[in-house]
Amino acid sequence: MIFYFTGTGNSKWIAELLSQKLDERLVSINELLKSEIPSYDFDVKEGERIVLVFPVYSWGLPTPIRLFIERLKLTGATEKEVYAVATCGDNAGLMDKMLKKKLEENNLHLASCHTVQMPNCYIVIPGFDVDRDEVADDKIAHAEARVDLIVKAILENRQDKTLYSKGSLPWIKSRLIYPSFIKYTYKTKFYATEACNHCGLCAKLCPMNNITIKDGSPAWSEKCVQCLACINRCPQRAIEYGKITPKKGRYYFKCNG
Repeated sequence: MIFYFTGTGNSKWIAELLSQKLDERLVSINELLKSEIPSYDFDVKEGERIVLVFPVYSWGLPTPIRLFIERLKLTGATEKEVYAVATCGDNAGLMDKMLKKKLEENNLHLASCHTVQMPNCYIVIPGFDVDRDEVADDKIAHAEARVDLIVKAILENRQDKTLYSKGSLPWIKSRLIYPSFIKYTYKTKFYATEACNHCGLCAKLCPMNNITIKDGSPAWSEKCVQCLACINRCPQRAIEYGKITPKKGRYYFKCNG
């Protein structure tokens, strides 16, 4: 069983590849979160693996994954081992240690954690923009071969340290920068410009039901988890974030819708 969370499609594509190569069913964490049910109850069949696929947020664990783990209830699983595959623009810092600790709080064990480099989509802070087309294309071109190596490691039930990109200064990134990111995650500065055609896609995509349509236009509350699906996937490019994004690019993985 492959549980995946995605904002701009990178992790969804990786989850689809893993599903094909491991012959495991797919479950959308986005849809579970949107349902607002208090617990996620799943029966694990004999021989079925539990795999988590999600993006790295500021060298740490995304809030949606924390919420998912807290609500997850597995029956039929004996070992209750979890394999994780995280997408990242460059590297993941000490995210794996955060994930291990969070899983243990729910009596789950992290069997292995690996990363796949995918195009950057985080555009709402100064100094960060989408990758140039050639950089994004190169990352995507190399991703499936990386997934093949990760699949081999999962099948052999081992952690391949060469398949987890920690990066430089991981302690500073994950222990100092990440907490600041989490502190301000819910403070949103999104707004719709006059280019909005009132299609409602942003509200449909939001995994936290954080966007409501008022008088035909989107309005954001304070439950944002920074998945950036709304701003990156707006077909009219009508969504901005304060004064930071007007001159920045947009990105989503178009091959899976």
